[in-house]
Amino acid sequence: MADTFVSRTIDVTTGDRETVHDLTSACADFLGEVARGRSGLLNVFTPHATAGLAVIETGAGSDDDLLAALESLLPADDRWRHRHGSPGHGRDHVLPAIVPPHATLPVIDGTLALGTWQSVTLVDTNGDNPRRQVRLSFLAG
Repeated sequence: MADTFVSRTIDVTTGDRETVHDLTSACADFLGEVARGRSGLLNVFTPHATAGLAVIETGAGSDDDLLAALESLLPADDRWRHRHGSPGHGRDHVLPAIVPPHATLPVIDGTLALGTWQSVTLVDTNGDNPRRQVRLSFLAG
């Protein structure tokens, strides 16, 4: 009997600048290895207090728009009580309340069932931590 639950952690380098990092290919590769044509759910989770996951369009400016919106909502200035790290770092700790650290997505016949323009992305505004982990978990249904 095939495993009904499989989980793996991947390493992602986000660098020292704010970024929206596309994980869609990594998710598809993972499902290609473990789903074997089955349907179920893919859970994507990042175990970091300063990063989140978003399902958005990438490559047409929406990723930059998201970062601009976050800068407007969460300015990198001295208003934050959490003050270690680079200036404005406290906002990075508020980010997961707005861009959650998890997403659960449908998998149909082994393929991630995203809309035409949707991508799974890691949103990282914390330039102090250039390396992240993301846990991919497939639950067959």
